[in-house]
Amino acid sequence: MRLILQRVENASVRVAGEVVGAIDRGILLLVGIERQDTPKEVEVAADKLAGLRIFEDDAGKMNLDIGAVQGRFLVVSQFTLGASLAKGRRPSFNHSAAPDKARPLVEALMARLTDLGFGVAGGRFGADMKVQLVNDGPVTFVLDVRQGKVL
Repeated sequence: MRLILQRVENASVRVAGEVVGAIDRGILLLVGIERQDTPKEVEVAADKLAGLRIFEDDAGKMNLDIGAVQGRFLVVSQFTLGASLAKGRRPSFNHSAAPDKARPLVEALMARLTDLGFGVAGGRFGADMKVQLVNDGPVTFVLDVRQGKVL
């Protein structure tokens, strides 16, 4: 599982011109599910995200987690995060999970974050989405979870 985390002032997702998910302060999560991913990767990722201190305290240091700033998550499935650019000029999606496997894992991630007490909004799985955001910082991280471990 590969996730791109962007600390945002606000973010939204539109499908066919309609806003289907939006947050103010929080984390935009682009989520790429790969073939080998299981519910264990979802659990590890959610637990990591819940305590990740990427928000600034009064001294300007990244000491606060999303709960401390009353932030929310906007979760957007991102099939292309599993792509390989190693060969040729066209991406290979051999590592990306098929939709019937990826959808339940993205939904499980959203449910787990909700169960942990966070506000969660989402895009629409498989749709052509337009994501708009104001990246705060900018602060952007890549989180890779493989075989139940954060890499």
